[in-house]
Amino acid sequence: MIQEIYIIDDDKYSLQDLKDLFKDNKEYRFVNVSTEEIDKALRNIPSLIIINEDNIDRDVEELCSAIRKNEDNSITPIIVISSNGDKEHRIKVLKNAVEYYIKKPVDQDYLFYTIKNLMRLMYTNRRVSPLTGLPGNVQIHAELKKRLFNNETFGVLYLDLDNFKAYNDVYGFIKGDEIIKFTARTIVKNVHAIENNDCFVGHIGGDDFVAIVSKTDYDKICQDIISEFDANILQYFTEEDRKRGYIEVANRRGILEDFPLTAISIGVVIVEPNKFSNILEIGEVGAQVKHLSKTIMGSSYVIDRREE
Repeated sequence: MIQEIYIIDDDKYSLQDLKDLFKDNKEYRFVNVSTEEIDKALRNIPSLIIINEDNIDRDVEELCSAIRKNEDNSITPIIVISSNGDKEHRIKVLKNAVEYYIKKPVDQDYLFYTIKNLMRLMYTNRRVSPLTGLPGNVQIHAELKKRLFNNETFGVLYLDLDNFKAYNDVYGFIKGDEIIKFTARTIVKNVHAIENNDCFVGHIGGDDFVAIVSKTDYDKICQDIISEFDANILQYFTEEDRKRGYIEVANRRGILEDFPLTAISIGVVIVEPNKFSNILEIGEVGAQVKHLSKTIMGSSYVIDRREE
């Protein structure tokens, strides 16, 4: 996934230097914004903000405070680069929850590894599910907001497992976690197999996942995920359950009930410019189409093709 780093610099001098510094690191995209464009930048929810204090016409303390008060960027890391070496000034800036204050002249190697290590920590602590290694709700929401704000056309796949609770009741949570990890690998493999596509896969939690893909053949991507899932899910069942085609689970009264083997359901929402006002609306439609998918026996998908 591409991580966007915004450079707040009214003179645009810093942008090319950073692009040159990270020329071999394609996972980062550097974007220059002026102080007048800061609201637009915050709506895009960057992965990191770097402020060149010498080249802005706004008080840096006030600017950092405004960033921190923005709900979507309350934990977005900030680096301030400045020629002001006054200790009192540096402390005041750092009090605004700024992660780093780097004094000029800037050592390029120091800046490079400061950015790299900060991004690594943020990715680990903020965005990754400990079970699947996938981004969680914070980044899922940020990715949806960014694409919606930029009026992109994209598809949102809402995926979860059918009869997964029954599987956990019979096989236990440890084996259940193995199915969750298998599902994550299956989704990631097939989503990232789409050529020339800005893809994203997130783990909402439990057996719920989200994939975001730029305009593509949504039927094919769903069919590919289902095909691989169904071909490999049987390895997580005993031979007896595989032959029988279902598992038996005792209910609260001790009566055995039959449940089909675990399947995957996918609901797809196609997002086009001006079709949705916010990500809550996308989620509501996603819940509807995924529910329709879950009414179909076995692994299945439903795509919302409504234009309005």
